[in-house]
Amino acid sequence: MKVLVTGFEPFGGMEVNPTAQLSQAISEDEINGIEIYSATLPVVYDLCVQQLLLKIEEISPDVVISCGLAFGRASVTIERIGINIKDTAGEGQKGDNQGDKPIDERIIPDGPDGLFSTLPIRTITTQLKQAGIPAQISNSAGTYICNNTLYGMLHYIIEKNLAIRAGFIHFPATPEMTVDKPNVASMAFETQLNALRTIVKSLAV
Repeated sequence: MKVLVTGFEPFGGMEVNPTAQLSQAISEDEINGIEIYSATLPVVYDLCVQQLLLKIEEISPDVVISCGLAFGRASVTIERIGINIKDTAGEGQKGDNQGDKPIDERIIPDGPDGLFSTLPIRTITTQLKQAGIPAQISNSAGTYICNNTLYGMLHYIIEKNLAIRAGFIHFPATPEMTVDKPNVASMAFETQLNALRTIVKSLAV
């Protein structure tokens, strides 16, 4: 089984994005029967999807797990749905890393309003909790780059009729990112990596 795991470059003035490190670290793991590939995507509307699709075409994975940072969340959150909207009015007010600030703009003009993850989100959540890792299902991936990536790849997979399971996982900030923000939740990098390992293993069926 081939699994593609993606993370993102830093954004919003932050110097690091742990999801880039997570995707790289998991690709160095040896899990029986699983080939793991990694990629770091740009925090730029639409370009994030374009680069992901190129990687999918290159690798032909069986599973795609896109990972993003949810600064302030306390648990690993498995996204249920991507929605057909790009909007920085409510989040990402600084825009993407090229300064683009779309408002009420559809990702795919004639696409469906929403597309559901094809990962086993309930199974993943249950297995993470059983491993002692805080986890929950999220019903909103937002309207920023993470949602753009989730919706864009699901739309491509459906359009091309590909047998690829795909979805999006949000990870908290690491403690190093919250040193000056003591009231912001965080999770140790090793815990996040163990969560990602658990998720990958849960898909080996």
